Amino acid sequence: MGYYDDQSQNRFREQKGNRGGIFLASVVGAILGAILVIISIPALSNRGILPYQIETNQNKTLESTTNNNNQNQNFTQKQISYDVNTNTTKAVEKAADAVVGINNIQSSNFWSDDEAASEEEAAGTGSGVVYKKAGGKAYVVTNHHVVEGATKLEVSFSDGTKIPAKLLGSDVWTDLAVLEVDAAKIKKVAEFGDSDSLKMGEPVIAIGNPLGATFSGSVTQGIISGLKRTIPVDINQDGIIDWNAEVLQTDAAINPGNSGGALINIAGQLVGINSMKIAQNAVEGIGLSIPINSARPIIDDLEKFGSVKRPYMGVDLKSVSEIPAYYQEEALKLPRDINYGVALRQVVPNSPAAQAGLQELDVIVEMDGEKINDVIDLRKHLYQKKKIGEQLKIKFYRDGKLKQTTLTLSGDTTQ
Repeated sequence: MGYYDDQSQNRFREQKGNRGGIFLASVVGAILGAILVIISIPALSNRGILPYQIETNQNKTLESTTNNNNQNQNFTQKQISYDVNTNTTKAVEKAADAVVGINNIQSSNFWSDDEAASEEEAAGTGSGVVYKKAGGKAYVVTNHHVVEGATKLEVSFSDGTKIPAKLLGSDVWTDLAVLEVDAAKIKKVAEFGDSDSLKMGEPVIAIGNPLGATFSGSVTQGIISGLKRTIPVDINQDGIIDWNAEVLQTDAAINPGNSGGALINIAGQLVGINSMKIAQNAVEGIGLSIPINSARPIIDDLEKFGSVKRPYMGVDLKSVSEIPAYYQEEALKLPRDINYGVALRQVVPNSPAAQAGLQELDVIVEMDGEKINDVIDLRKHLYQKKKIGEQLKIKFYRDGKLKQTTLTLSGDTTQ
């Protein structure tokens, strides 16, 4: 009995000791867990997670709203601006200040003989391009029809400033004119490009004042749609074609007021002078521009001489095709198989034509071996292929017989 009692007491002590150890471990674990929870609360809160899940939907909504508000308070909205630089913007920046407005001022009281009593007002507006500065003066090229009939001319700038302009010269055949202004207000001068190197599809930009000062300095972009287009021009508005202008075609928008403005390439170089005079109002997407390579010799002559120095024959002309067949046979006495050529309606005394023996009713059919179909052919050969002082070989019909002569071209520009 004593042995078993001692044994039982030992077991009781062991069990009691084990229960005390478990209890102590539990207490220590609880304390450590509490410490970990306390440490984790700030980190969990920053992530929008609370240490304890709230069971109700209402509390979940409040918790989410609180966290979102905290995030919004840390959010700063920024406005970002982009500095856009493209080939187009660079080209416009280079050339835009060289394009100016042209104001055509005319007398509005044409009944009065007293100049002081007559009033002057702007009869029209157009555009121009500053191409040169020298000796305190600046030179502006524009269209002939922009300055036609003006009693005074003004050049206007994008800031509204206007300065008087002097007309140095104007040419109806090419629709070009040159003005002179004080250079003090001129910021930039256009750089000439090479219109002969233009390609179909090449991008171009038109700059000018469409519809007047309200849209001054407008920029439109397009491509070269056609090279060396031939456009018939009626100079004196009599219904008869007087000239064929060779122009560039572009789909860049060119409207009234753009006349005389710049057509530039992507390098910002001047490649054409825009013109509405030779455009058709009913057609959209077809803008026309005078190639700068063709314009430059005209500009030079207008600046230096006030007119274009062209070869001169001294004759008044009419195409045979415009003369009724009856008069071709009875008055001109042309053979029946000759229905082309240019009839001379008048020969100026002492002119190169008169000195070469040409007479009224002679019909020119050939120049320097080139067939002459009409007045346009004659003018193109004379103005584009001959120079002052050169000789011109002519074949002509007189009284039904083919004759030939040679004349020396003079520099008189009255023709």
